[in-house]
Amino acid sequence: DYADRPDDPAVLARFERYLLSERRLQAGTTAAHMVRVRRFLNGYAPPGGLAELTAAEVTRALLDEGRGRAPVSVKKFGYALRAFLRFALVTGEVQHDLTGATLVIRSPQPSLLPVGVSPAQIEALLGACDRHTVLGRREFAVIVLLARLGLRAGEVAGLRMEDIDWHHGEVLIRGKGARQECLPLPVEVGEAVADYLMHARPTDAGHREVFCAVRAPRRRLTSPAVWAIVNRACVRAGLEPFGAHRLRHSLGESMVAAEVSLAVIGQVLRHDDSVTTANYA
Repeated sequence: DYADRPDDPAVLARFERYLLSERRLQAGTTAAHMVRVRRFLNGYAPPGGLAELTAAEVTRALLDEGRGRAPVSVKKFGYALRAFLRFALVTGEVQHDLTGATLVIRSPQPSLLPVGVSPAQIEALLGACDRHTVLGRREFAVIVLLARLGLRAGEVAGLRMEDIDWHHGEVLIRGKGARQECLPLPVEVGEAVADYLMHARPTDAGHREVFCAVRAPRRRLTSPAVWAIVNRACVRAGLEPFGAHRLRHSLGESMVAAEVSLAVIGQVLRHDDSVTTANYA
C-alpha cells in the first residue's frame, strides 16, 4: 500500500494542509480529494515513488476510472489529481509538470439559456409578499437580496447583523470557501432589510443572523428555508416554482444585456473562475 511508505504520509498531510489553507477548500471537498488521490497513488504510483511518476500512469488512471463510472465522477477524479500534481511540482516531489496528462472529461451539457427569470417575474414575486405582515416583510427582504445583489441562498441565510455597514452603505458577504467580500448596499435592498429588522424580526432571537423563523424556537434560516421562501412566492404569484439560484442567474443576465463587462459581472457575482462568468454570454 502506497500510504505505508515512510515518506508518503507526510506528503499527503502537506497536500491536505495545502487544500485547506492555500486553496481554501471546504473540509468535505478536501476529504473527497484526499480519497481520490490516495486511490491513485495506491494503484498507479511507480515502485520508486513520486519521483518516477510519468504521464503514462496519470492517463492510465483516468482511463481506468472511466470504466463503469459516470463522467461527472471521472471529472472529479481528474480535478483532484490535477490539484495534487500541481502541488507535487511546486514542492519538488515531481520534476515535470504532469497536469497536462489529466484528460479533459467532457459530458453532454444542457443549454445554459435561458437560466434566469424575467424582470416582470421578479416584480411579481416581490408583489406577492404582503409587507403588512411579519412573514411578508421577511420574505420581501430575502427575495430583494437574492434578486438585486445576486446572493446565494446560503449567503442570505448566513447574513449577520454586524455584516451590514449602514454608515458606509456596504454589506459583507460570507461566500463559498470562507471568502468574505463587501458589496454596495443599494437603497432598495437597505430599505427592505431595515423594514424587516425594525418591524418584523423577533426581539427574542438568540443569534446574530439577520433572518430567523417567525415562530419559536427562533432558529436562523437555512439554505433550504430560503429556497422555500422563493417557491412559496412563486405559487402566490401564479408562477411555475423555481429556486433561489434562478434569481442570481437573472442578475447576471441583466448585466450582460446592459453590456456590463464579464470581468465586472464576475466581481459582482464573486466567481472564482472566469469560465463560470462566461456562461452568461
